[in-house]
Amino acid sequence: MGKKMEEARKNVESRLYGLREAVETVKQVAYAKFDESVDLAVRLGVDPKRSDQMVRGTTVLPHGTGKKLRVLVFAKGEKEQEARQAGADYVGAEDLIEKIKGGWMDFDCAIATPDLMASVGKLGKVLGPRGLMPNPKTGTVTFDVAKAVQEIRKGRVEYKVEKAGIVHVPIGRISFSPDHLYENAQAVLESVMKAKPASCKGKYLKSATISSTMGPGVKLDTAAIAKQWS
Repeated sequence: MGKKMEEARKNVESRLYGLREAVETVKQVAYAKFDESVDLAVRLGVDPKRSDQMVRGTTVLPHGTGKKLRVLVFAKGEKEQEARQAGADYVGAEDLIEKIKGGWMDFDCAIATPDLMASVGKLGKVLGPRGLMPNPKTGTVTFDVAKAVQEIRKGRVEYKVEKAGIVHVPIGRISFSPDHLYENAQAVLESVMKAKPASCKGKYLKSATISSTMGPGVKLDTAAIAKQWS
């Protein structure tokens, strides 16, 4: 552990923090010379191996992620024009599919119209592992491509519980104000709480931590969070 990290950890108490105090602490102990990402990690009491306990969803961060995302849209005809007007970085159909098959991956998120999913589905082995496969459940398979592009531009984030039962979501940058980080974290936590599977019994929200890219984690008071949306 480096000296800066060791010093930062000394300034984080071994207790549970309220959300607002947590984001303020994360900002205070940040030491990197670049604008670090601030991330929220939530451990859930679900079994991701069970299809009825899969937790996934999307939410629009009120203040965005602080990162400009490159948006790709698989569309033809009027929908292609609609996507371009909405600000998509790359728009096409078979041409883009072939380009991706050839190894090109210079985009951060992908949207597809339903009529092209039979063709886009062939990219499953390439896009799936990277979390880039368009999916109706996350609003990235839709004929309303303009709305999808605009939401991503505004700061829509996707989340999906991992094998260990953890959800990781970016909530902004260390340069954000405490209020903006707090409101972004609130939006994510509310969405995750509302996504609780009906089959999930017992404690749903087990633990949660906020941290910057290089900084130490600050543990949240999950009981207070659960009570807020109970």
